[in-house]
Amino acid sequence: MKLRQKIHERYLARNVNKEFQEQLTLGQRMADKVASFGGSWTFISIFAVALFLWMFYQTIIAHNKGFDPYPYILLNLVLSCLAAIQAPVIMMSQNRQVKKDRLQADHDYEINLKAETEVEHIQEELDLIKKTLTLTVEKNLEEIGSLLVQIKQDMSSK
Repeated sequence: MKLRQKIHERYLARNVNKEFQEQLTLGQRMADKVASFGGSWTFISIFAVALFLWMFYQTIIAHNKGFDPYPYILLNLVLSCLAAIQAPVIMMSQNRQVKKDRLQADHDYEINLKAETEVEHIQEELDLIKKTLTLTVEKNLEEIGSLLVQIKQDMSSK
């Protein structure tokens, strides 16, 4: 019963996503934006074009005599550094998403629990109304039966 009172006292409807976003630090918001962009087709397209242009310039235009000739050692270093930085940023963003999902699930549980207790309360009230109506109907039927018996007796005495 105490749990039910505690749940009824709280106003549960709230925007968990907004609350979560408000408590993010600048670094966390930046990591989310980097992860969002890094996992988009825009990033993949831009990256593919940049790689193609790099290799095209080094191989065709500079005739393998540019600052990074084939096998593109500098390009490999840049790609390795990008992967080394991008992977932890994406993992941080994913961990935050898991935390956000957990908060949403906890909130959903609270809402469901409150709804369940409300339904239970309504059912108790309906049962009480049904019982009261049943007793009232039975009492009225008894009175009607008594009146019918009295009318029958009055008619037979005349």
